Amino acid sequence: MKTTDFFKLANGVTVPAIGFGTWQIPSGDIAYNSVKEALKAGYRHIDTAQAYGNEASVGQAIRDSGIDRSEIFVTSKLPAEIKSFRAAQIGAGMTMKKIGLDYIDLYLIHAPWPWDKIGADYTKENIEVWKAMEEFYESGKTRSIGISNFSVKDTDAILENSRIRPMVNQIKLHIGHPQKEITEHCRRNGILVEGYSPLATGRLLESKELAAMAEKYSKSVAQLSIRYVLQKGALPLPKSTHPEYIRQNIDVNFEITPDEMSYLDTLSAAQPRPWE
Repeated sequence: MKTTDFFKLANGVTVPAIGFGTWQIPSGDIAYNSVKEALKAGYRHIDTAQAYGNEASVGQAIRDSGIDRSEIFVTSKLPAEIKSFRAAQIGAGMTMKKIGLDYIDLYLIHAPWPWDKIGADYTKENIEVWKAMEEFYESGKTRSIGISNFSVKDTDAILENSRIRPMVNQIKLHIGHPQKEITEHCRRNGILVEGYSPLATGRLLESKELAAMAEKYSKSVAQLSIRYVLQKGALPLPKSTHPEYIRQNIDVNFEITPDEMSYLDTLSAAQPRPWE
């Protein structure tokens, strides 16, 4: 990927085409140094969440980077358990306090249901929370708003009851789990799809078949997997704490052939639920 490659959101905001994910990266030195290394490697898009517990470390690394704030795209997320207007207002304020930045670039509802009630119907509550998201956007504290782990049904509920439409839906997306229905639905509605866990939380790295394909491009399985997400028209969010892998994961300026993309689309990772 080139550092000049971007996606454009429905409101005109541009997003660097690969983000650095920080899920499961502990707060403190590990998160701070990982983000610092990512910025050094050329990433200009950093993804965190209040649930990750590392917003403060991420924000500190961004402030200490010496890179102009306007050049870095920062995402955070409202905890999935928050399902009321007032609680969402408070949650957004907590993120801003922890991350220590004047604004963030994207704020998402982390999931349509609390994590201990996956699949439950929180339609009414999500509509209420979305009104707080719209208010947060209009305050200027975030440049864009969106959703995460939302199905077609969950997404439609927001689209049908919003003044400001979601600009992003961040979902799990990787080889073997292309999520065709929701990705196509989002594109029809002008919603950018972001793909987290593009390496299937590391499981794809064990594939000898993918290793053989990657070798033909003189790339790693991780690079092949990230490139696949990009060629599906989605924005990948790879994660690593190792400097070498952090650098490799952004070096994906190559093209998988159409035939091999079609083949990769046929693979199955037995992932029946989009949030797994």
